[in-house]
Amino acid sequence: MTKMDPKLNATTAADKDWWRGAVIYQIYPRSFQDSNGDGVGDLLGIVSRIPYIASLGVDAIWISPFFTSPMKDFGYDVSDYCDVDPMFGQLSDFDALIEAAHERGLKVMIDLVLSHTSDQHPWFQESRASRDNDKADWYVWADPKPDGTPPNNWLSIFGGPAWHWDARREQYYLHNFLVSQPDLNFHNMEVQDALLDVTRFWLDRGVDGFRLDTINFYFADKELRDNPALPPEKRNATIAPSVNPYNHQEHLYSKNQPENLAFLKRYRALLDEYPATTSVGEVGDAQRGLELLGEYTAGDDHVHMCYAFEFLSAEKLTASRVVETMTRLDAAAPDGWACWAFSNHDVIRHTTRWNLTPAAHRCYTTMMIALRGSLCLYQGEELGLPEADVAFEDLQDPYGIEFWPEFKGRDGCRTPMVWEPSNQNGGFSAAQPWLPVSHDHVMRSVGAQEHDPAAPLHHYRRALAFRRTHPALVKGSHANLMAQGDVLSFTRSYKGQTIFCAFNLSDTPSTLDMPAGNWVAIGTELGSTGAASDGRLHLGPWQPCFALQR
Repeated sequence: MTKMDPKLNATTAADKDWWRGAVIYQIYPRSFQDSNGDGVGDLLGIVSRIPYIASLGVDAIWISPFFTSPMKDFGYDVSDYCDVDPMFGQLSDFDALIEAAHERGLKVMIDLVLSHTSDQHPWFQESRASRDNDKADWYVWADPKPDGTPPNNWLSIFGGPAWHWDARREQYYLHNFLVSQPDLNFHNMEVQDALLDVTRFWLDRGVDGFRLDTINFYFADKELRDNPALPPEKRNATIAPSVNPYNHQEHLYSKNQPENLAFLKRYRALLDEYPATTSVGEVGDAQRGLELLGEYTAGDDHVHMCYAFEFLSAEKLTASRVVETMTRLDAAAPDGWACWAFSNHDVIRHTTRWNLTPAAHRCYTTMMIALRGSLCLYQGEELGLPEADVAFEDLQDPYGIEFWPEFKGRDGCRTPMVWEPSNQNGGFSAAQPWLPVSHDHVMRSVGAQEHDPAAPLHHYRRALAFRRTHPALVKGSHANLMAQGDVLSFTRSYKGQTIFCAFNLSDTPSTLDMPAGNWVAIGTELGSTGAASDGRLHLGPWQPCFALQR
């Protein structure tokens, strides 16, 4: 492929900040649309559904990994960063996807897994061959302790020690995830250069941005010091399930290293060569997530935004928790930018996780589009899909198989997207899908909802259109964050436009005072109400209020 002129990279320098406040639609390619009848979604399947995605009113798509891979972790174990796995198609299919998305005004972001590779990657195959080859130091290798045990106490997120013995080198290698996912050694500048070359490869193909997987795992402590124990009262299950001993450590040395900031500057410098490209870093840390977000997005020489985990936990999202989170973010990242999500490919779908009624689901969606930050929607979220029940014999996820039945893994949120109610596979594939299609999901398919004005799909479209037409909700600052019982309220302001936002996050009516000023009710298409004749705001169960200041 001919190298693309950076000046022509999808958008122009005039809208280089398109990412700030953007709504990004996450696609899990294995489960989106199968175009060739093998039971697995692919790139041309995504191409065929671009018109639907554009109809939602989102700004961009984020595609989970589709690179060449042995699929031990379903693409998050990369064996060739610069090619498409045959399961998903070929590079020409990706070029067609870029073209189709850009024709519809959609940006394309891809998921880069830079912290580790597959053990089948040629880099690792060479590195493990000896201690003195050209790539011997490209991964994190260490001698055993005198008694033959691993060099330290670090644990893998997927269970067990984070070290695996390799008989070829008679050393251990680090793997923060599966044994088949060895960690790269970012202290080696050649490794950094190679990963920047990978990034440039996709930029030259017209990619508009990157979701950077496990961004805080890039560096490990050079001295490989033991992690201290984490007191039980400080543990939480934000990153790993409570049954996982990973939560018993404070990961002081195995991740979150200060050297990461210098690499992120190098990364941003590369992106700045390509106008209007962006990056969102996934920060996986149960104790310091927002603080790291602040460090990684500070100024204009780090990543543009970070993907926050605060709203992905099992703890229900209350008014007070939103205020507490946003206040902490303001303190930790006053100049930073967060990217919020309620669901993704790694957690139980939020409809099930928070046990939401249809009215509650609508209210949380409406609240989400008013939050300061960018947003990620996960495929099927717009249909109100609950978590699918996947039987143990149908499980594919090694994480779930390891910790079953206390933790059932991630397959329940990864089942195929449902398009048509008349097809037993929901229109996803003509063949047996790689994961079973939920019968309950089929009844909630796109085709079933298109003709129902009250369906979640249309509420998402209305909410995204409302956000897009009010710049204060897209790029504005926020102020006056308050939790009054179950009611969350705040204002958003941008270039002279100020909007008061309030949400009753409960099934009980609430009353509160409107802030001082002259306010005009807006957003009736979202169920919004205004002040009553007594001058107060009376919110019904799960009801929002939007008011524009005159």
